[in-house]
Amino acid sequence: MVQSRRRGGNYRCPRRAALPAAALLLFLLAAVSLLYVSPPPVSDHPVLASSRRRRSAHALLNSSGGDSMEQPGRSEISRVPMNGSAVRDELWGSKLSSKFYGCSNSSSKFLDSNSTTQPDRYLMIVTSGGLNQQRTGIVDAVVAARILNATLVVPKLDQASFWKDSSNFSEIFDMDWFISSLSKDVKIVKQLPEIGGKLRAPHRMRVPRKCTERCYLNRVLPALLKKHVIRLTKFDYRLANRLQTDLQKLRCRVNYHALRFTAPIQEMGEKLIQRMRERSKYFIALHLRFEPDMLAFSGCYYGGGEEERRELGAIRKRWKGLHPNPEKGRRQGRCPLTPEEVGLMLRALGYSKDIHIYVASGEIYGGAKTLAPLKAIFPNLHTKETISSKEELAPFSKYSSRMAALDFIVCDGSDAFVANNNGNMAKILAGRRRYFGHKRTIRPNAKRLYPLFLNKGNMSWDAFSSKVHMFQKGFMGEPKELRPGRGEFHENPSTCICERTDGKAKSENDQVLDSSSDRGKAISEPAVPNYSGEELGESDDEDAPAEKEVVDAEMDEDALVGPEDPELEQILSD
Repeated sequence: MVQSRRRGGNYRCPRRAALPAAALLLFLLAAVSLLYVSPPPVSDHPVLASSRRRRSAHALLNSSGGDSMEQPGRSEISRVPMNGSAVRDELWGSKLSSKFYGCSNSSSKFLDSNSTTQPDRYLMIVTSGGLNQQRTGIVDAVVAARILNATLVVPKLDQASFWKDSSNFSEIFDMDWFISSLSKDVKIVKQLPEIGGKLRAPHRMRVPRKCTERCYLNRVLPALLKKHVIRLTKFDYRLANRLQTDLQKLRCRVNYHALRFTAPIQEMGEKLIQRMRERSKYFIALHLRFEPDMLAFSGCYYGGGEEERRELGAIRKRWKGLHPNPEKGRRQGRCPLTPEEVGLMLRALGYSKDIHIYVASGEIYGGAKTLAPLKAIFPNLHTKETISSKEELAPFSKYSSRMAALDFIVCDGSDAFVANNNGNMAKILAGRRRYFGHKRTIRPNAKRLYPLFLNKGNMSWDAFSSKVHMFQKGFMGEPKELRPGRGEFHENPSTCICERTDGKAKSENDQVLDSSSDRGKAISEPAVPNYSGEELGESDDEDAPAEKEVVDAEMDEDALVGPEDPELEQILSD
C-alpha cells in the first residue's frame, strides 16, 4: 500500500525520536504512582520504630477533632472514631455492683486473740520483693500467726532485693493502726520482747509455697514449741489459697482494713486523685508496665530491631532460668500490649478522646516516643510527675515502694483501672476493687486480642470494636466474673464478697466491720480439699526448696518463674 505524502515538503515518520521521550514519560508516571503506595508494615509490633509509629497513630486519628479519618490502602484499621461511645454508666461501673458488697466479719466461732494466743510463741517474718509482693506476705503473716496461736512481730520489709528500698514498715504503713485494728484477731508487737528474762535469737526456717493450715501445724509448730521464736524468711505466697472461711475473712480484714499507708503517703495520693478529678469527672488509671525490665522478662519482641534485641538481651542475662520464646509468648497472651494497642482497645470499648488517663509506671522503654501512639489516641495523659512538683515528690522519690504506694492509691481511686499485666499490683488492686463495690477493672485479654491486632488492617472499625467487646467479656471486673476459688485469693477474694438477698442497694459504709450489718450470703467457694503429704510440705529438711506448684492458667507470669528464683519473682512485684 502506497503511503501518501503531505503537500509542502518531504515528510518522515519520527519513530526513533519518540522512543526515548515515551520511555522517560513512563518512568515519570511510575515514580509518581509510587508516592501513593503505602509501604508495608515493618513488623507485627512496630511500637519501638518511632517514625512509623507516629505516622501510624496520626494517620489513624483525625487530630482536628472530627469523627474519623479514612485511610484507604493502608495496613491499618480503616476508621477510628475520635469520640468513642457517649459516656455510659457501663464504662465506669457495673450495673450489678449494687447487689454485692465486701463482708469480712468473723463468725461467732472465731475466738478473741486473748483466748487463743500462747504467751511463749512469737512469729517473725521477712517479706520479699517490691511493695505489692511484700503486702501479700504481710497479709498472710497475720493469718499464719493466728494458725499457730502466736504473737506476730511487726514484719520486716525486704531492703536488699532488686528494688533497693531502705524503708521499714512504719515508713510505709500506719503501724499503730495495723496493731490496734487487728488486736482481737492476732496479738502484734513492734519488736521481739525478752522471754524468761532474756532476748532469744529466732530460729530461721522457710515454708513451702502455698503452705496449708496443716502444713504450718506439722512443719512450723513443732519448731515453735521448741524454740519459742521462729523467723520465716522470704515470706511471699507462703499460704494456701484455700483456707477455712474465718481465716479467709481475716485475710480480707488485714488487706482491706488494717493495712493503711502512712499519713504523708495517703495525703499525697489523695492530692493526686483530686488533681485528676479537677481535670475530668471520670478518669482512667493505667498500669502500663512497659518498663525495660518487664519487657526483658516477658521475652517478647516489639519491632525495635537490633537495638531492642541488644538492650533487652543484656537485661535478660540476669536470669539464667529464663528461656523466652517471643512468638509463643505472644500467642499465649504473655506479652504486655503496646501503648498503641492499649489505646485502640480502650477506644474500641467506648472511651473517647477527651478522657484523662493517669499512667502508673516506672521508666517507659523508649520514653516519650513509645507513648506517642497512645497520646495520639488519648491526648490527656498524666503521671504523678506531671501533676505534682518536684518539691512535693521529694519525700518519696528516692524510695521505690513509696512511689509505688502513690500509684497504688491513684489506681485504687480511679473510675476505671486498666492493668497491662497480671503481676502483684494488678492482682491486689483487682481484688480490692471487687471488695469495694466491683469498680470497673479492665484486664486485656491479650491471648485473644493478639491475633485481632495482627489482622486489624483487614476489617472495618466497627468490626474491630465488636471483636474487642466480645473478647473482653470476662475481663472487665464484673461480679462473678471469676468462679470462686479461681486464681490467687488476693485477686479473687470470693469468700469476702456477699450478695444482697433483700433487694436493697448497699452503701459505701457497709464494709465496716460490724457483723450486724451483714444481711446477705457469701459467694461460696469449693470446700478446702484434702492435701497430700507433698502439698503439705512434709519434709525432714526445714529449709528444703518449695515443691513444684500447680499453676493457674491465668497466672501468666508465674508459669515462667521457678519456685525459688528470687530475681524473677521480684520483677513481677509491681
